[in-house]
Amino acid sequence: MSPSLSLTPARVGEVDISGQIGEVLGLPEHLRDALWRVESAGLRAHDSPGGMVVAGMGGSAIGGLLARAVLGDRASRPIALARGYELPGWTTPDTTVLCASYSGNTEETLAAYEAAQALGAATIVVTTGGKLAAQARVDGVPVIPLPGGFKARAAVAYSLVVALEVAGLCGAGERLHAEVDVAAEHVSGLIDAWGPNSDEESLPKALARGLHGTIPQISGAELTAPVAYRWKTQINENAKVPAFASEVPEMCHNELAGWDGAMALGRFSAVFLDDSDLHPRVRQRFELTRALIAGRGGSTFRVESIGQTRLERLISLVLLGDLVSLYLAVLRSVDPAPVPASDALKAALEGG
Repeated sequence: MSPSLSLTPARVGEVDISGQIGEVLGLPEHLRDALWRVESAGLRAHDSPGGMVVAGMGGSAIGGLLARAVLGDRASRPIALARGYELPGWTTPDTTVLCASYSGNTEETLAAYEAAQALGAATIVVTTGGKLAAQARVDGVPVIPLPGGFKARAAVAYSLVVALEVAGLCGAGERLHAEVDVAAEHVSGLIDAWGPNSDEESLPKALARGLHGTIPQISGAELTAPVAYRWKTQINENAKVPAFASEVPEMCHNELAGWDGAMALGRFSAVFLDDSDLHPRVRQRFELTRALIAGRGGSTFRVESIGQTRLERLISLVLLGDLVSLYLAVLRSVDPAPVPASDALKAALEGG
């Protein structure tokens, strides 16, 4: 194997200067710690006939998407995402609004918090501090404190567990407290098989090499649809390359046609995130679509979730995608931590 394609622990450490791999490998402990932090916040169970809204951006919002997918038909009320400055128009005082901002200074989430307070909606905040925590404490709004020192995208276990627990407390879905502990143990075994000390041909390392030098398009369906989006954003931020996500069967009705021009534009790849509980016709679409894309010059990969419960299976794919994105960064010799383009945009907005 060429040294440039090496993914040994030494090579990972050489490129991953800030130690992002450690945050990914800490996923099991993050799941358990998140449960403790919710319990320690002393939240009271309450009934929210108007459902639940998770207001947040980027890595702070992903937990809401994943939690909604995990709950599936065990969600008894609507669970919506507000990824912007405003809450959904149907939000009422009977809605629980979870405002999630790792830094506590995300301007869109601060605006959503103000909107929730103006409506008189039951509001809960999850953050490390910043303006959001300060205002919440002034208003007497419960705050679930997050540990500092992470990149927001590395706190995925916290955002997922908090969203699940709040959904259970407000009546939007079943409480999955016990399942989180089991999922943490499950993912520990996967880390042993997939981490930097794993064989050079382990699944995430082999997949990263297959995607290296391409523009990946990640597809999911049902449980795996939000995970596909998570893969896309992790590849964007960690590996610093374009990547896109779509949902099957919708992508079969439009995006598939675009692969006719792929070979003329560059190197593209497609990853399909499968799950044992997917609708049989969706799984058939995965295979047929893979074949059509391969026939148009794209590299294709199918990955199946691992685990018994929906939470275990979803977490397995989240871990896999996080590792793939970090291994891609190593193959590109780029430190996964900094996001200079995003930082430049924030600075320009603050200056404007």
